[in-house]
Amino acid sequence: MAKKVRAIVKLQLSAGKATPAPPVGPALGQHGVNIMAFVKEYNEQTFSKEGTIVPVHITIYEDRSFTFVAKTPPASDLIRRSAGITKGSASARTKSVGSVSRAAVREIAQLKLADLNAPDIEAAVKIIEGTAKSMGVQVTE
Repeated sequence: MAKKVRAIVKLQLSAGKATPAPPVGPALGQHGVNIMAFVKEYNEQTFSKEGTIVPVHITIYEDRSFTFVAKTPPASDLIRRSAGITKGSASARTKSVGSVSRAAVREIAQLKLADLNAPDIEAAVKIIEGTAKSMGVQVTE
């Protein structure tokens, strides 16, 4: 018989550097989960991606056990790294803060394909290009 789900918690944490401090502690503590067990498991699983933000979906069951799935880093984070900028433009329509090549956009789209709602790589590329445009990052040939 399957366990009964109590809650699903979604967090964005630095890979390999999760701590019991906020946001992890309060989010999991209110459901009675062993916070240190989650932190240890998460850090072990994401150690190789250290330095990036890794979203995680934590399923908490009635018996206070949990499972989690680490997703791919947010598209905006990948675009910022590829363009070599620290943050997007405050006014994306008028001010460009950097540029990224179409090949880099395609590479990001291939990485994100599993998490995107896209039927193929071409649709995923368009989604990533839209994210770049909204950040004030130009896509060059």
